[in-house]
Amino acid sequence: MRHFFSEMLGMTEIAKPETLAKNGGVWFQCGEQQLHVGIQEPFKPATKAHPAFYIKNLDELRAHLIQNGIAITEDDRLPGATRFYVNDPFGNRIECLNWKS
Repeated sequence: MRHFFSEMLGMTEIAKPETLAKNGGVWFQCGEQQLHVGIQEPFKPATKAHPAFYIKNLDELRAHLIQNGIAITEDDRLPGATRFYVNDPFGNRIECLNWKS
């Protein structure tokens, strides 16, 4: 999980508050946004509900992911946007998008 979000998506891992660290999981920051990844048993990946991240250099990210063997799913159904989906190592869906000028 750490490798995927930091090395593949370019997010920065941030420390969880001490009062929450005992719960496990990991937090990441991207710009001013944070992504909190928790632990849940039994685990079921989020394959429909998902976060969507605005990516300034979407084509560069797409090429980086493909070069590193990460499968992407293109989607052109959102008017005015270029976007694709990727799954994290546990099968959770993530949307990466940029608005067309």
